Amino acid sequence: MTAPLLFDPNAQAEARARARATGMFLQELACAEIIERLKAVNRQFKSVTIVTGFPESWSIAFPSAKLVPDEDLLELSPGQHDLVIHAMALHHCNDPIGQVVQCGRALKPDGLFMGVCFGGQTLTELRSALSIAETDLRGGLSPRITPMAEIRELGALLQRAGLALPVADSLKIPTSYCDIYHLMHDLRDMGETNIMTARQKTFTCKSLFDRAQEVFAAEFPSDGGRIACTFDLVFLSGWAPHASQPKALKPGSVTKSLQQALEEAKSSLGN
Repeated sequence: MTAPLLFDPNAQAEARARARATGMFLQELACAEIIERLKAVNRQFKSVTIVTGFPESWSIAFPSAKLVPDEDLLELSPGQHDLVIHAMALHHCNDPIGQVVQCGRALKPDGLFMGVCFGGQTLTELRSALSIAETDLRGGLSPRITPMAEIRELGALLQRAGLALPVADSLKIPTSYCDIYHLMHDLRDMGETNIMTARQKTFTCKSLFDRAQEVFAAEFPSDGGRIACTFDLVFLSGWAPHASQPKALKPGSVTKSLQQALEEAKSSLGN
């Protein structure tokens, strides 16, 4: 039996069609951060491909890159690229490990995979406010905010995909909004509205959002009567295996204990 899809592809297409250029500021920030991380890599990449649902935001920074939509089956050929970037889409993938595996297979030996997506701390305030409001008014909850993976879970994708030298780090972005409606307007412009298959598909009464605004203002206030909101970007990197890469020592190959090494270091400093 096939497992039900967590995300609705048709709803995703509709959400992205409503996105506006003014809502691409987090896409642009993610792109700038990727560029900064690439500057630390002592290598010129000649065959770059980017997996993204928002090609306009990435094509300017990477004009010669191949842009690939983030569909279940990626338009990638094995062993053809020295850099593959999965750009702001893993958090809405029905099979994130499959996406990273496909990206890894598309790399040449010693090629680099980089990924960026929303992490588990994204919209925690909105999630909490909506949960409290819905419980107060309806006595239960419905899926409203995408369940996003924590950095440890996302980092594990790299190892499961067979990538070497895996690294995961996060960037917390504190923001503030005048109210919950301003925040939801931005999410719409980002193309990041609710696309879960199990989402409520009927009209939501304004009273729910009014109550959520009350909770938001009381529990997560910001300066000037605004509300606080967090976005969390997780960055991933890993390399296609190659003989030239450093490798961990084999178990049992250590010849001295940590205590011995520390004592020798202290002795050398004393001399």
